[in-house]
Amino acid sequence: MNNFSGKRILITGGTGSLGRHLVRRILTGEMGLPAKVIVFSRDEAKQHRMRLDHLNRTAATDEVIYDDAGDRLTFRIGDVRDYHAVVAALRGADIVFNAAALKQVPSCEYFPYEAVQTNIDGAENIVRAIVEHDLPIETVVGISTDKACKPVNVMGMTKAVQERIFIEANRNCKNTRLMCVRYGNVIASRGSIIPLFAEQIRENRPLTVTLPEMTRFFCTLDSAVDTVFEAVRSGRAGDTFVPIIPAAKMVDIAKAMMGDRDLPIAFTGIRPGEKIHEVMVSEEECFRTIRRGDHYIVLPVLPELRTSEDFTPALSKEFSSRDDNLTVQELKILLGVAEKEIASAGRV
Repeated sequence: MNNFSGKRILITGGTGSLGRHLVRRILTGEMGLPAKVIVFSRDEAKQHRMRLDHLNRTAATDEVIYDDAGDRLTFRIGDVRDYHAVVAALRGADIVFNAAALKQVPSCEYFPYEAVQTNIDGAENIVRAIVEHDLPIETVVGISTDKACKPVNVMGMTKAVQERIFIEANRNCKNTRLMCVRYGNVIASRGSIIPLFAEQIRENRPLTVTLPEMTRFFCTLDSAVDTVFEAVRSGRAGDTFVPIIPAAKMVDIAKAMMGDRDLPIAFTGIRPGEKIHEVMVSEEECFRTIRRGDHYIVLPVLPELRTSEDFTPALSKEFSSRDDNLTVQELKILLGVAEKEIASAGRV
């Protein structure tokens, strides 16, 4: 596959868990070796650490750190909220992955407008820059979440609007293919339940679970990146890619991580904005959802963006985490697959 060969790739929010893994996979050349990968984010400390990891150094002077003009991986300080910074970052880019987000559910509930500015205004800034400056960007992939489907919290609501902004933009960005990917909890990501359980187990503390019946979709970092790559390979303008990934009860995740230990599980109650079950494809989306390999593809909500081809919907009911949950033994296997990702999450 040579989708990235010779391309300039911009990753907003590239210092996050997914962004770092995306960079790592891109730089392997499995999709073709790009001319440049630009990480665009507002956290200089994370960029500094990421750059040192890439250079295999533990420390470096500013002169060495910023003398990277000849390196395939480069860094830009900036914020997707800042339109002018976005325009400057997009100039010369061929492919854009928008991973910048406020994603912690409680944080977005307490600071909803902050979520609006990053998750909604950031997406609009990307689209506006392409349109107003006639930028020759080939592909934009917006990174979304299962919480955008039938949203009940601010994080999900803002991500749902972000999806619609990118999908609708295909009407005005005739030379750019804009798509989204939507997936569940990434096992090795910052803020996920797995690191919290691991810490509680190390300290012999009770494992905290919100409700006994709560379920979530789970995927590894690699499967998340696979979905992004599949969108680039085969996606059409307006597609939303949903990986067909497993779901599990949170109490079973806790039991799987405990192994032979017998620590208590404490039920703490649902947090602000949380769902009991997540949905990746809603009932309303089923009639325009097809299957392609290991992914469901939600076709655009706007009929003018859909092709006239006949298709058979792949689903007759919503794709929900309440159904077909993994057993504790199956979860142990999944966690084993993710163990190396968790161990290497800090490296590029």
